[in-house]
Amino acid sequence: MDLYAAGPAIAAAAAAVAAEEGGAGIQLNLFWILVASTNFVLFLVILTIFAWKPVTKTLDDRRARIEQGLKDAEQARLDLEHASIVAAEQLAAARREAREIMERAQRVSQEARDADIAATREELERMRARAAAEIEAEKSRAIADLRAEVTDLAISAAGRVVRESMDGERQRRLVEEFLAEASVPEARP
Repeated sequence: MDLYAAGPAIAAAAAAVAAEEGGAGIQLNLFWILVASTNFVLFLVILTIFAWKPVTKTLDDRRARIEQGLKDAEQARLDLEHASIVAAEQLAAARREAREIMERAQRVSQEARDADIAATREELERMRARAAAEIEAEKSRAIADLRAEVTDLAISAAGRVVRESMDGERQRRLVEEFLAEASVPEARP
């Protein structure tokens, strides 16, 4: 006989035994209740020791890692914000410093240009004064040469006109008179 086919027969026999013993209600067997309760408590203790504690430990470790990761991420965000603020401040300071350097360089350049222009003007003024002095000296020299030549020509002309020889005193007086007459038109210009 097959157990599968015997299943309904066993169930019917169990129901007949239950009906003979006392009726149609549920009967509680204290022994089997204690055995089932002990099995359940033993299973719960074994499950707690071997499954629950490692699972909760793993979950706690994972929660701690996640919390640490979140704290690290928040700290990294704060550090990044702080670094960007510091970088912006450094960039602004570098720009200010570059602007100051440019302004100083422009001032120094302008001062050097002004000094060069002043030095050039002074040199031109010295050259002009020297040229004016040289012109005046050359003019005086030319006038002196011209007077000497005029004097020689006047003496020579006077000697021919007079046909006599003049002494040194007379020649000097005549030259001085001639020069006095010659310098009168020169003073009029």
